[in-house]
Amino acid sequence: METTSFSTPVPYSTRLTSRWTSKPKHSRHVTSVSLLKPSPPKTEAISIATKAVYKDNFFDRLAIDYLSKAVQDTVGMRNEESGYESLVVAARAVFQSFEPIKQRELVVKALQHAIPGPISVMIKTLFPPSKFSREYFAAFTTVFLPWLVGPCQVKESEFEGNKERNIVHINKCRFLESTNCAGMCTNLCKIPSQEFIKTSFGIPINMVPNFDDMSCDMIFGQNPPALQDDPVLKQPCYKLCNVKHKHDTSCVT
Repeated sequence: METTSFSTPVPYSTRLTSRWTSKPKHSRHVTSVSLLKPSPPKTEAISIATKAVYKDNFFDRLAIDYLSKAVQDTVGMRNEESGYESLVVAARAVFQSFEPIKQRELVVKALQHAIPGPISVMIKTLFPPSKFSREYFAAFTTVFLPWLVGPCQVKESEFEGNKERNIVHINKCRFLESTNCAGMCTNLCKIPSQEFIKTSFGIPINMVPNFDDMSCDMIFGQNPPALQDDPVLKQPCYKLCNVKHKHDTSCVT
């Protein structure tokens, strides 16, 4: 997968219905996105950063379409977008139509639909919690999931007094950059993914997004904090959030 940068602005608009239609997007276009740097207690736009464009290969597109259709099937909504935009539009439909708890439940259900139960049971049986399984899941993520989260690499950390390569560092999350919404990151990715991986594969994971630079650390083997204690849930959204009409800057909860 290759990434490049581009800088000519294009307009953004989305209209949600129970079934919506929009003109197909060209796979090669040029755009520029204003990113916001959180500065408690409110977020300010302080810089302009270029948005990456991804040249998805055949297998990337297959995986994207499969997950997008799983989300659409789960919520009973269809869109006529293609590629990654189809997944983003499907996720945005969930975010705009349901409250946070229901959003998380629907994403977990979509993930369960995407990965059949017998497969998750087999993985859970073959890879019980251990240094090997934590490092295996981290390595698997960097090889097979860049189409979803963007370029990433394994990092080493100290786990129970020993060194392990159990952290996946996402340089700049593709989903967060595409949605430009802290609430969608938290309720449609972080929290449901943590729950799904723990219940389906038996391994705890704590996902720690950095809303300043849109990076994220996936820490396999570490239990996430309770929701009421997780600082992510106190995160104000970006002022230029792509679904701002749905909420104000406090969109996470």
